[in-house]
Amino acid sequence: MKQFLIPCLLLLSPLHAQEKIAATDEDNSPGQSDLQTNQKDFPNLSEEDRTKFTEHLSEASRLFQQKRIFECLDEISDAEAIFSQSAELLNLRGSCYVEMRAFDKAMVALSEALKISPNNDSIQFNIGEVYFVTKEWQKAHDIFKEILPKIPTNNISLSRFVEFKIFLCKLKLNQNDEITILAQKYDFLDDSPYHYFAQATLAYEKKNIVEAEEWLGRASRIFQDPRIIAPWRDTFVEFGYIDGFYGGEEAATTKN
Repeated sequence: MKQFLIPCLLLLSPLHAQEKIAATDEDNSPGQSDLQTNQKDFPNLSEEDRTKFTEHLSEASRLFQQKRIFECLDEISDAEAIFSQSAELLNLRGSCYVEMRAFDKAMVALSEALKISPNNDSIQFNIGEVYFVTKEWQKAHDIFKEILPKIPTNNISLSRFVEFKIFLCKLKLNQNDEITILAQKYDFLDDSPYHYFAQATLAYEKKNIVEAEEWLGRASRIFQDPRIIAPWRDTFVEFGYIDGFYGGEEAATTKN
C-alpha cells in the first residue's frame, strides 16, 4: 500500500494512512504529532500505565514504518489494553487495515478515531485515502478539497500531493476543463513531482505508455530520494496506471 497513509504520522497518511513524503516534512505532516488521546480520561491513568501506553504506541508506529503490520497490530492491542479511547491508536489501526486491503475494517477504525477527534485532518486524510483506493471518487475529492487549505504553507510536499489526488479525482469525475488547467498549474521549477506526474497522467490517458514512462523517469532523476517519489508512484499503482505487488487496478477494488 502507499507510503503516504498517515497512521500516527504518516503518514499522510495514510491516511495508509501513510502512508503515509520526505523526512523534512514529517513534523508538518498531519498525524505526526497532532493526534491526541482523550484528554479527559488519559491523565487519570497511573504514571506507569501512561508510560507503557506511550512505549507501545511508539513501537507500533516504528513497526508500521517498517511495514511489519502484524507486529504493529500486536503492539496496538497491547496499548489498547491500557487505554482504548485513543484516536491516534485507532488511526494507526485503520492504516494497518488499509495495508492489508481490509478497507471495511479500516473505515470502521478511522470512523471511530474521528468520533474521538472530530475534524482531525490526519484522520480525514486517511478516510479520503480509503475512498480513493476504493474508487469513491467524489467522496475522496471532497475530503481532499476540505483538507488542502488547512495544510501549512511550508509543507509543499504534502499540499502538492493532496492537489494531485484532487487532480486524479477530477479526472475520474470527467471534470475535463479543470483537468486541463490543473495539469499546467506547476512547471519543472516547482519543488515537487507534481508537474511530472500530471504530464504522465495525461500521457497514460492517451495510452502513450512510452511518453508516460519518460515523464516518470525524469521525476525519478530529479527527485532521487525514494521517500519523495514513493507516495506518488504508489498513487499510480492504486489508480491503475502502474502494476504493483497486488496487481494495480485490481488491487484498488479488493475489499475485506
